[in-house]
Amino acid sequence: MTDPLIATLRLDEANATRFDRLRRRHFPPERNRIPAHVTLFNQLPGDREDRVRARLRDVAALTPVLPFTATEVMALSNRGAAYRLDVPGFDALRNRIGAGFDLIPQDRGRRRPHVTVQNKVDPETAAATLAELRDGFAPFTGRAMGLDLWYYRGGPWERCATHAFAGYRLQSPDICCCCC
Repeated sequence: MTDPLIATLRLDEANATRFDRLRRRHFPPERNRIPAHVTLFNQLPGDREDRVRARLRDVAALTPVLPFTATEVMALSNRGAAYRLDVPGFDALRNRIGAGFDLIPQDRGRRRPHVTVQNKVDPETAAATLAELRDGFAPFTGRAMGLDLWYYRGGPWERCATHAFAGYRLQSPDICCCCC
């Protein structure tokens, strides 16, 4: 069986750092195996990896950097907390990426963009975190700079590819701007 692929938005460095710091503080350490992200698709077909990679590369090349606004701190049921994002163009981006793939039900519906900073904790811990994060919250802005593709390895994720959006060059040394 081929590992499924996960597609996420790559956030600007300042906000990625902010969200990663919050994840280190609030996410259960044994479950915090990946950087902060905005999930586009939970399960793209791993047996069609070449096609998925090409689609992300092509879509990224035609997509400008996407601004976003963190609009609120939201509860994830009663087991975690996340920042809800308003990302103009998010649905259109998902439609371009997902077109023609056999998507799981979770990926077929509308997705509300967010960054999870805590999940799978007891309700009391989640409520305390939610209250802490909401205290003094003010909306803030950022940018999505590209797309990341990940292999899902039964828990941990492994980076498969990263593609910068049009007109932007990713600077991190661990990032490839091509389909590697």
